Amino acid sequence: MADHVNLVKLCVGIGSVAELEAWRETHPAAGLEGLHRHVTRMWPKRAAELLEGGSLYWVIGGAILARQRVLRLDEVVGRDGIRRCGIVMEPTIVRTEPAPRRPFQGWRYLAPGDSPRDLRMSRPGESVLPPGMAEALAEFGVR
Repeated sequence: MADHVNLVKLCVGIGSVAELEAWRETHPAAGLEGLHRHVTRMWPKRAAELLEGGSLYWVIGGAILARQRVLRLDEVVGRDGIRRCGIVMEPTIVRTEPAPRRPFQGWRYLAPGDSPRDLRMSRPGESVLPPGMAEALAEFGVR
């Protein structure tokens, strides 16, 4: 049995993993030593399990396509005085096998056994599927 849990969250306003990577490059997280942070209203009740090696899996265009390892949770207090959770992640975005997901609000827990596998790095000379094709194949159960 795994001793960690993952989160899954919609990546609102982003249409591809490449777009997420580009956005991260142009929006550095100030004061976070090059790490990335996503601020959310709710604090995970299963924070201890998340911090035992969990990742935040990003839903992009209707499918989980990428993840980032969660390093810590920071308290972030907005100008409105409301306490929020800053999910601090490694800067590396790891592409995953596409896993279709319907829209939802907030985030959900994702057990390691239900998490999509990381995509292996392509070898020299190996072709990459055109954007959208991997997602379409995943809808039919082809990996």
